[in-house]
Amino acid sequence: MCGIVGGVYKHDIVDLLVEGIKRLEYRGYDSAGLVVMSTDNKLNRVRSVGKVSNLEKRIEDKKIPLDGGTGIAHTRWATHGEPSNRNAHPHICNHTVSVVHNGIIENFAELKQQQKSLGYKFTSDTDTEVIAHAIHLELQADISLVEATRNAIKSFEGAYGLGVVSPKHPGHVVAARSGSPLVIGINSDGNFIASDQMALIDITKKFILLEEGDIADITIDSVTIYDKNGGKLLEK
Repeated sequence: MCGIVGGVYKHDIVDLLVEGIKRLEYRGYDSAGLVVMSTDNKLNRVRSVGKVSNLEKRIEDKKIPLDGGTGIAHTRWATHGEPSNRNAHPHICNHTVSVVHNGIIENFAELKQQQKSLGYKFTSDTDTEVIAHAIHLELQADISLVEATRNAIKSFEGAYGLGVVSPKHPGHVVAARSGSPLVIGINSDGNFIASDQMALIDITKKFILLEEGDIADITIDSVTIYDKNGGKLLEK
């Protein structure tokens, strides 16, 4: 099973993300990766096949700067596409949207053809990449990241737990859940998402479980949860 960790933190988030996905290693996986949004709002990504320790080695090489407080990370168990760096999450569309995803988008082939006709280029064999493109397309309307995600998921058939970040909306992580569990962790130094409480147990004991169809907008000092129609369910 795949694992997700993400959040918005007052400190550099890399160590927290790595420790979080280490705690999810028991779920089984074949590759790992993370994206951190830099202080100048660029998406910096590191991915690796194999154990999280392989990812750590690539991070320690410092070939890619990873300073920043907003990020998402993932451990992948291959469904669409073989285990490889190019198929590892997170996926990025046009330097503007990055996504981690648990679950399967059953109509991804149809969506992929539609997106290719619009000029989108694919750099992986995964179903997840259509999610990044769909959200990117919605962001062209100059709406919020949570609105773009809500609009995009209307076209998906299947299961998903999502973590989404975008330089167009710095300091935000959007989470969405349908058929794949996600929790939100609350901490005085930030707010976080994970597919399992175990990933965040070292930094918080306060959790909110996303219900089926929920979408959450997470910042460093707020959590707002909406239903699938955009109705506000919780704000803190």
